[in-house]
Amino acid sequence: MYKIYINETPLMLRDTKDLSDLPISNDVNFVARYAGKPKMLLSYADMLEKNTNFETVTLYSQDYEKLARDFESNYKVIEAAGGLVFHSNGQALFIFRSGYWDLPKGKIEKGEIKEDAAIREVQEETGLQQLDLKEFLGTTHHTYRGANGKRILKRTFWYRMQTEERALIPQTEEDIEKAEWMDLEVFLKEANPVYKNIIDVISWYKRDIN
Repeated sequence: MYKIYINETPLMLRDTKDLSDLPISNDVNFVARYAGKPKMLLSYADMLEKNTNFETVTLYSQDYEKLARDFESNYKVIEAAGGLVFHSNGQALFIFRSGYWDLPKGKIEKGEIKEDAAIREVQEETGLQQLDLKEFLGTTHHTYRGANGKRILKRTFWYRMQTEERALIPQTEEDIEKAEWMDLEVFLKEANPVYKNIIDVISWYKRDIN
């Protein structure tokens, strides 16, 4: 399954071989078979950009690879990397940017490997320097519009990191208003609003430790 957040609503691309937990199509969960026309996929994207009433939109096809490929053909794909960073006391690092709680991340530069990009972006956005890279957590996808209205699909690779450092310096030129250490459960209960793909990253971490 390929999950893409569009305006904070998940668009699911799925293979007909794996539809055992397919939601029932109703007023809040839209389900449809992909007709094979790439431009038609934009109508679903436009619907989600303008409408926040749906909980999920699911498209499925016998040719899952073509469905995923056709969706990406409508976008400029940008790859990024970031980190879920833990202090030795168990607290996790979060940043507040553009009105949402987030995790430090940024674009992978040409010739740069994902792991190096993840560490560099955390260093630049939070001021931390001594970072111990741990396991890969997963990949998220979300869309947005560029300055010229161009459709962008951002693919972000996430890693867990560890540090002994405590002092934080938020990168204000990247619109980061604050960087804070928080207990994970406190963050999940009290931080608002939070990007849903960040909740996914945290859930992957919690799955791996259980």
